[in-house]
Amino acid sequence: MRHLNDLEIIDSINRGNVSDFSLLVDRYKDRAYSLLKRLLKNEMDAEEALQDSFLKAYNSLHGFRQDSQFSTWFYKIVYNTGLTVISSKKRKIEQEMSSIDNEFDIGVFDDEVYSTTDNVTDYILKIVDKLPVRGALVVILFYMDGMSLNEISQVMGISLVNAKVLLHRSRNALKNLLLKHNYQEEML
Repeated sequence: MRHLNDLEIIDSINRGNVSDFSLLVDRYKDRAYSLLKRLLKNEMDAEEALQDSFLKAYNSLHGFRQDSQFSTWFYKIVYNTGLTVISSKKRKIEQEMSSIDNEFDIGVFDDEVYSTTDNVTDYILKIVDKLPVRGALVVILFYMDGMSLNEISQVMGISLVNAKVLLHRSRNALKNLLLKHNYQEEML
């Protein structure tokens, strides 16, 4: 059996073979879930947002213009779905906590991350999670998912220049967090 590319699968789906959508789900579910889990920081929310993303993609597949890769188009849906979940959660929290000042002690979290991590990759990923959402996302898309800055700009709905600036600032913030934890000593 030959390996079908995304456009061949989409053509098949548009011709009525709706079960072929499962091929796209299998191809993109792990990376999209990983992205949502990092974005939302909650597995259940990530699973729900992933299902919503696939449903949105399926319902909009007839409108896919093929002027970009399917993966870029789909990750834009995933990203926007994640942002929608975040904004709705923020609104809910703001309503529930309107009279309470909520302070977060970052130092305690830093010590917890450092003490519960067994290997270098896990430690770096936990530090990346401490970056602002957009900063963490651009680092993950660029380094872990291997997306180009052009693809990242399309997914995040920002200009290429802004994607470059965001990646640069995120790298610097990550470097500062690692230096703050004296991580270079751990590497020696």
